[in-house]
Amino acid sequence: MESGRSTTTRHTDETEIEATKTMRARILTVLHAVVALNAIGGGIYGLAGAPGVPVEWLERTPFPSYLIPSLILLVVVGGTQAAAGLGVAARTPRSRSVSVVAGAILLGWIGTQVALIGYVSWLQPAVAIAALANLSLAGRPLESGRSTT
Repeated sequence: MESGRSTTTRHTDETEIEATKTMRARILTVLHAVVALNAIGGGIYGLAGAPGVPVEWLERTPFPSYLIPSLILLVVVGGTQAAAGLGVAARTPRSRSVSVVAGAILLGWIGTQVALIGYVSWLQPAVAIAALANLSLAGRPLESGRSTT
């Protein structure tokens, strides 16, 4: 009878672990989608000339206009976030690795931005928090039984 309880308890524990991993994967997918849409939208806005965004912010940067930063935001940041979100949603074998890379790129992007132009928007700490959440969620297994590294 004691071994029956252990088997039931172990099965319940495994079920709870799988439910937690599934929830983390869903949260990470949504996080990637929100960040990707933000980055893609920001990149397009910048490519359109970034109306309302002071050009003076670029004075301490190597960029004479918002063209290059907008392309980086659109393609590199937005692209890796979109790819990571799709990978996590599809449970691809490399989804964790791609997600960690996307989180590191996002953290690097926002860290570089703050270092170059300073704190100018509430979005900067929000993006930093999103990057840290991304890295935290992606740093743990999202499912078992299949390699996700």
